[in-house]
Amino acid sequence: MQTPESITRLQDAWSARPVVVFTANTAWNLAHFRAPLLRALSARDAVLVALVPADAAIKKLQDMGCTVEPLPVPAHGRNPWSDVVLFWNYLRLLRRYRPAVLLSFTVKPNIYGGLAARCLGITQIGNVSGLGTAFIEGGWLGRLVGMLYRLSLGKARTIFFQNPDDRDFFLQRRLVRVSQAGLLPGSGVDLRHFAPTANSSTDGQDSIVSQRPFVFLFIGRLLGDKGLLELVQAFKLLRQQLIQEAHSALPAACLKILGPDGGTNPTAITSSLLNEWRQDPQLELLGHVEDPRPRIVQADCVVLPSYREGTPRSLLEAAAMGKPLITTDVPGCREVVRHGQNGLLCRVKDPQDLARAMLTMMKLSDAQRQAMGLASRELAETVFDENRVVEKYLQAIDFESFRR
Repeated sequence: MQTPESITRLQDAWSARPVVVFTANTAWNLAHFRAPLLRALSARDAVLVALVPADAAIKKLQDMGCTVEPLPVPAHGRNPWSDVVLFWNYLRLLRRYRPAVLLSFTVKPNIYGGLAARCLGITQIGNVSGLGTAFIEGGWLGRLVGMLYRLSLGKARTIFFQNPDDRDFFLQRRLVRVSQAGLLPGSGVDLRHFAPTANSSTDGQDSIVSQRPFVFLFIGRLLGDKGLLELVQAFKLLRQQLIQEAHSALPAACLKILGPDGGTNPTAITSSLLNEWRQDPQLELLGHVEDPRPRIVQADCVVLPSYREGTPRSLLEAAAMGKPLITTDVPGCREVVRHGQNGLLCRVKDPQDLARAMLTMMKLSDAQRQAMGLASRELAETVFDENRVVEKYLQAIDFESFRR
């Protein structure tokens, strides 16, 4: 929380500098996904303010030059009073910081931050990184969310979408106008940080020849919506198929699951089921790590059978590191996989089809999988470079027009 004295000092500094406010449902979201944009705006002498819940990533935002104002954002609650309080807090804080532009990410910051910005005449640029199941399936909750989106985004300068399906969903329901709707290649990926690296344990060794285990890697929160239940079921089916095809000399398979627990998310994998999975010696729960690159290097294939995504960062990072991919043929995921070129697509919520794709991947030669990995890297370079995302934001902000 800023003191009146510190706010006064900041306001003096703002007199000749544009103020840009960022808001999302976690500080981690901004620190992890929006760091390139934060650095680009800081380099252009903008004053950066983050309105986010207090979590461990606040220090990272401060290190990037952000003034952080803790703002509780209820992630999954349906208590209307908490949403009223959130809207009031947005009004209060946006009045205090007088931003030239509000950059909002995730559902409730888009809606309630957008409503407050509209009331105060503040320019908003929103980012729809994915659609919730209730919103997609409709019902009273979906209709209510749609009404709130239409109201909150009606005066926004730009609403960015991370895949064409989500953009078309909003356009068809007239939640945004064509002139507002922009398209981003996800949140982009740092091609220098996530770069192909030789794996000393596997490089140049075909898994069939060496008989080392074939490693499938999942990266993401431990949620049912990420397709984890289907993935574990598919892995069990795969092992049965490998036993039946023992004569083909295919190696054993192992599944590694990397990511934090699902917290309070309604589709979080239960602790009892996680404990059951831990009893399987060929299924390894790795937990959360700050740097996934060592685990990606060790993987033969990265798999994400999600139900729907904006554009999954885990697949972008794996593609940038030159890995073949398996994912579902759904919005967001299919944008990162060209079937048969850099990976394989499978049907959503279909463990049998996912197991088929996993077995197909294992049957490819080492050279064929390396070719897929090269195609993944090429796709990351040509489409998903994070610098493309930053440039689109700078164009939408029209930075020079906000200088005072």
